[in-house]
Amino acid sequence: MFGYCELSLQDMSKGILLVNLGSPDSTETNDVRRYLREFLSDPKVIDVWFVRNIILHLFILPSRPKKSAEAYSKIWWEEGSPLIVITEKILAKMKNFSEYPVEIGMRYGNPSIKAGLEKLHAQGCTEVVVLPLYPQYAMSTTETVIEKAKKEAHKHFPNMQLKFVAPFYNDPEYISILAEDIRRQIPSDCDKLVFSYHGIPERHIYKTDPTDTCEIGKCCFKDFNPSHATCYRHQCYKTTDLVAKYLKLSKKEYIQTFQSRLGNDPWLQPYTDDTLEKLPGKGSKKIAVVAPAFVSDCLETLEELAMEGKEEFLHAGGEEFTYIDCLNDADEFVHFLYKKSVDVLQNVID
Repeated sequence: MFGYCELSLQDMSKGILLVNLGSPDSTETNDVRRYLREFLSDPKVIDVWFVRNIILHLFILPSRPKKSAEAYSKIWWEEGSPLIVITEKILAKMKNFSEYPVEIGMRYGNPSIKAGLEKLHAQGCTEVVVLPLYPQYAMSTTETVIEKAKKEAHKHFPNMQLKFVAPFYNDPEYISILAEDIRRQIPSDCDKLVFSYHGIPERHIYKTDPTDTCEIGKCCFKDFNPSHATCYRHQCYKTTDLVAKYLKLSKKEYIQTFQSRLGNDPWLQPYTDDTLEKLPGKGSKKIAVVAPAFVSDCLETLEELAMEGKEEFLHAGGEEFTYIDCLNDADEFVHFLYKKSVDVLQNVID
């Protein structure tokens, strides 16, 4: 389909690992507690160790697992966690046409990154391309996947070479796929399109900047700044800008926000929940919400946005709330992910 030549024996040692965030094994409180402990113990997620310990042991683990379990139960599918099920569907579709072995791994929970690498190792793969399923780069997403994959490979598969697919937030093909998917789902009488990205603490922006040139609010909209390669805020705004231009939206027809903040430290703003409560009073009664930081629907999209966000908006006087599904396992998107991986694989081969 893509015009690739017949694989040589050398090529057969190549493989692809798709990595998503992860999910609890079930909606049982103990499974959710185990997942939250692993997730929130990651220093790339909560990066101040004493804050991490206080939050985990005094606030999160004693009470949060039960509440989170209830939230997961609202969006849980018969087949399991939506995020896991969707990632497995992406895998199944990709395997149907892939010329290389493909497996999946989750940064937290099961199946683990180690399990995915193990499956590829068993198939003779010595060179693996890892594709973090995050369009934008962040310390708590892309960076922690890269570190974890390197750690597992070094410890368990020392002869395995890893390469990583770069964030694809501004890739023209990705933008067109995302924009056309939004066009298909958005109501014709929508007053405003809300781009809601997962939030991160402002300090993360500076921690991921190796150039020491980033300054929140002052360089994100420049045509070029050395920090852009790892600046989550810039990459989110760039995705929004490119999609808005593709859809020919005026500045009044869309807004960008950040969701899922935790704790009292400054996080990227404006906040999604605050914005949803204010929009009706500003004349936007019929809105649609899309979450471009996620490629697969999950707790943060199905419960936080499609349920809680809708309730907040309607309670504030809104009339119609449309949640736009993530790209999930759309055929065009699966082929796009494969081509991005193969591009890196062929560079490994060359």
